[in-house]
Amino acid sequence: MSDDTSLILTLAILGGTGKEGKGLAYRWARAGYKVIIGSRRMDRALAASVELDNLLGGTASIQGMENAEAAARADIAVLTVPYAAHRSTLEGVRDQLQGKILVDVTVPLVPPKVSKVQMPPAGSAAQEAREILGDGVEVAAAFQNISHEHLLGDGEVDCDVLVTGSSKAAREEALKLVEAAGLTGWDAGPIENSVVVEGLTSVLIGINKKYGSTHAGIRITGVD
Repeated sequence: MSDDTSLILTLAILGGTGKEGKGLAYRWARAGYKVIIGSRRMDRALAASVELDNLLGGTASIQGMENAEAAARADIAVLTVPYAAHRSTLEGVRDQLQGKILVDVTVPLVPPKVSKVQMPPAGSAAQEAREILGDGVEVAAAFQNISHEHLLGDGEVDCDVLVTGSSKAAREEALKLVEAAGLTGWDAGPIENSVVVEGLTSVLIGINKKYGSTHAGIRITGVD
């Protein structure tokens, strides 16, 4: 796939009506990508797309659709649902994602103890996605440690993004999306390493609570 965003047909943000999904959609639409907001409910998808279109002054390409149609039209899909909806959402779009790349932003948080790392039997949400979707879908994991408060704005984000994935190609495509969102990304290796990246979210939530913050993040140092 080319670095030229005009050659990317669409990015579908599945479950994109939440704060994280809308924040990522805002940044990618601003960067010139065509974006579809996906949801289980068409009315919510359309409302989110109108909200983002207004924020961007009507200059971006943003549509709202149900998740299955969004996935079918996507070149790359991005999953931004709460963990409780992770499996059901993936099962509902399995056929539409075959032959594509999924970037999974999901963190396996288990309320009420969201500051405690609690990984699923598959090892991580990203590995679970890989099991559900099968070998026909490459899965990358990214953006778990970015607060949504950073995304719906134009300022610099003081946080890096670790990217893991089932193949080098999947990680490379996810890293392009990181850069397009105005963030610094790092190739953090195979999808098995997503257990560390996802687990960091619970650690950061605990730090936020203890030190009175809302947007603790991570930085990679010592590398030029």
